[in-house]
Amino acid sequence: MEIQKVTDASFGAYGKVLTGYDCTELLEALKQQPCPMDDVVYVPSMEALEALPVAEELKKRAYGGLPIQVGYCNGNNKKLNAVEYHRSSEVDIAENDLILLLGRQQDIEADHTYDTSKIEAFHLPAGTAVELYATTLHYAPCSAGEEGFRCVIVLPKDTNLELDFEPLKEGEDKLITAKNKWLIAHEDAKIAGAFCGLKGENISL
Repeated sequence: MEIQKVTDASFGAYGKVLTGYDCTELLEALKQQPCPMDDVVYVPSMEALEALPVAEELKKRAYGGLPIQVGYCNGNNKKLNAVEYHRSSEVDIAENDLILLLGRQQDIEADHTYDTSKIEAFHLPAGTAVELYATTLHYAPCSAGEEGFRCVIVLPKDTNLELDFEPLKEGEDKLITAKNKWLIAHEDAKIAGAFCGLKGENISL
């Protein structure tokens, strides 16, 4: 699979590179968090990250003043496994080099299946922040090397938290697995309770 750059014009269908933010303290704090080599850990919200000055700047500039949460996704991953989307943009900030596997919500079929051959891969360099648009399909980053990846994840407050309602079991509603999270899984990933609508190869880098 060709790995493109987030600075390539092709990335414009999925998001944009964010500039003008000093993420030094944020990424230093992220280095102190666990990074398992045989798993992926996701923490939606972490007070130590949210207390940093850049978090307030992201709230105002990237989200227009909306309440946000700042968490992280760390670990070692080489597979697509699933795609998810939100009703809002997501900001990803790489502590070290990583790969994003991305698709477009517009390519989801009427029966809520998605052909994985339409996925594209993009290299996100260490220290780089990107906005992924609300229509961008994504999931856990992939490792660019053997050391795993560390990535700050910024989203509107309460995204990915446990549901406090029972979603319908039909239509797009059957994809809701958490607050502000619609997910389509590959059957190979065996994600409990998820709709297995990814068709084709479970992409592996």
